[in-house]
Amino acid sequence: MNTSQLVASAILAATALPSLANAAGPAPVPTYASEKCYGIAASGNNDCGTASHSCAGQSTKAKDAASWVYLPAGSCKKIEGGSLTSKS
Repeated sequence: MNTSQLVASAILAATALPSLANAAGPAPVPTYASEKCYGIAASGNNDCGTASHSCAGQSTKAKDAASWVYLPAGSCKKIEGGSLTSKS
């Protein structure tokens, strides 16, 4: 590997690592009174893992019964399809 390839690889790795670190894991718990609402998350907008994936933002199906999002307390049951427990 020549020097320019080595430098390019190092720069690419240095810029990619922070974005990978932010993408992994569950969403932080909100500071407001909240509840987990299942069955309403849009594809790619869930807040935590399920049996089919391990991290926030990895759902591949909209309104997946196992995927959930944080909502202000008391609002989940007001949304059509919203449930406080997993439907799967």
